[in-house]
Amino acid sequence: MPWVSPSPPACAPVAPALRTLSPAEPVVAATRVIVTRPAREAAHWVEQLGARGLAATALPLIAIGPCTDPAAQAALAQARAQLGGYRAAMFVSGNAVDYFFEQKESKEAVALADKALSAIKTRAWAPGPGTVRALMRAGVPRDRIDSPAPDAPQFESETLWQQVAPQVRTGDRILIVRGCAAGATPGPGQGRDWLARQIEQAGATVDFVVTYTRGAPQLTPEQTALAHTAAGDGSWWLLSSSEALTHLASAAPGLPLHAARALATHPRIAQAARAAGFGHVLECRPALEDVVASIESAA
Repeated sequence: MPWVSPSPPACAPVAPALRTLSPAEPVVAATRVIVTRPAREAAHWVEQLGARGLAATALPLIAIGPCTDPAAQAALAQARAQLGGYRAAMFVSGNAVDYFFEQKESKEAVALADKALSAIKTRAWAPGPGTVRALMRAGVPRDRIDSPAPDAPQFESETLWQQVAPQVRTGDRILIVRGCAAGATPGPGQGRDWLARQIEQAGATVDFVVTYTRGAPQLTPEQTALAHTAAGDGSWWLLSSSEALTHLASAAPGLPLHAARALATHPRIAQAARAAGFGHVLECRPALEDVVASIESAA
């Protein structure tokens, strides 16, 4: 089976409609969650949290876009065409998946590699559930996807490597599909250095390809007002990236966070939240059940 579904992928780069609060809509301060992930991921989390009875609002603090660097685009086209020559392709996020498969020529490129894919059973590596969902939307069969165990303490490269290390043999080639900071020149080795070192120590070689960029968002007046309100009304800021905190400081300078509450999905993010001035910071695993349980237990 090729890695591309016959119908247009659901991961086409169209920003989803995000839920925002109208002036007349009541705010449940004790349970409202401010989701700061990129827009596409934020929409999913808002929906999932809402299904669990939590009022959630998207405030994306990382803007995602395609990488337009000519050299990076050429490398991406080559990686698509040669996908069957890799033991595995590791996608660092759902955005990496979306932008890898989004181009019109990607169907043809992956189709050309179909025979090789069938022969060597190229695997798709995903560091977390969101990336798994994106791969399945793109047409990758679930039994070809490897990811951390559901009860892993974190969804990241370290826990992924525990699952995939036995696959890697001397002479293998592994592709890492990633993003880079907006305005930066894409270069090898950025983004997943630790994982690349483990792969190389196992005797394989690593190729990097950049499919998207991460940058600071341009907040609308309504979003800026939301940030100021949420800083003092008891809302929970769901933080999944230290980079988002940097962007918040730039987009809303002087935002008083001494009374703000944050739920961080990694110890490093929790440390960054405290350094940014959040008055109350909790840590939890980056899984829906853990996020909901943490918020409910703190209510």
